[in-house]
Amino acid sequence: MSTIVLIPARMASTRLPGKPLADIGGKPMIAQVAARALESGIGRVVVATDAAEVAQAARDAGVEAVMTSADHQSGSDRIFEALEILESAGEAEVVVNLQGDLPTIPPEDIRAAMAPLQNAATDIATLGVEITQEEEKTNPNVVKIVGAPIPSAAGRLRALYFTRATAPWGEGPLFHHVGIYAYRRKALERFVSLPPGALELRERLEQLRALEAGMRIDVEIVRSVPLGVDTAADLERARQILSQQ
Repeated sequence: MSTIVLIPARMASTRLPGKPLADIGGKPMIAQVAARALESGIGRVVVATDAAEVAQAARDAGVEAVMTSADHQSGSDRIFEALEILESAGEAEVVVNLQGDLPTIPPEDIRAAMAPLQNAATDIATLGVEITQEEEKTNPNVVKIVGAPIPSAAGRLRALYFTRATAPWGEGPLFHHVGIYAYRRKALERFVSLPPGALELRERLEQLRALEAGMRIDVEIVRSVPLGVDTAADLERARQILSQQ
């Protein structure tokens, strides 16, 4: 399937202002994320941003960039505008939304996010990883996946719900949702046309909009937890991880 990887990035982060340009290993973070996407080898890679300096940083690193509106409420809205600008004729069959604050994500995990789309019934694919730290099981910033195992695909779940609560209840593993999405193009078009759902607003989790509308999300379980950079401490940790690599 023809694939495009779009990396939404904005400068107006409340907890770490200007984070797309934060230096990690001598490169701005947005360039590190784009490098992981290029290393995955799954398709064209483009940074979608509302900041000229972020676009320039991407281009300086040899990565395509496209300017989008500053009014978007979510990364999915931003990547859809970028897609319409870049490929209005519908060349890309799959659109990967890779968050611009995941500089340590392994390229093989980006590839893994595509795997659930082998099932024609799957609208959106994403990633999960088993939670091993006890404190993360009750941390509302760690989004959990409530999913049903798919008998024909070991290590894959059909998502039933996403929550900030500790769920599901009882004995068994809990899974942390990793925020990368692979959309069929038609699924992305439908998703951005939908109004926010009641559960989405309550949990503050955009992916619930798709489930509320009856769309199917399948989750590939991977082994590594990519570090999302939201704070100065996260940034320092990302620098350490990449320096070791």
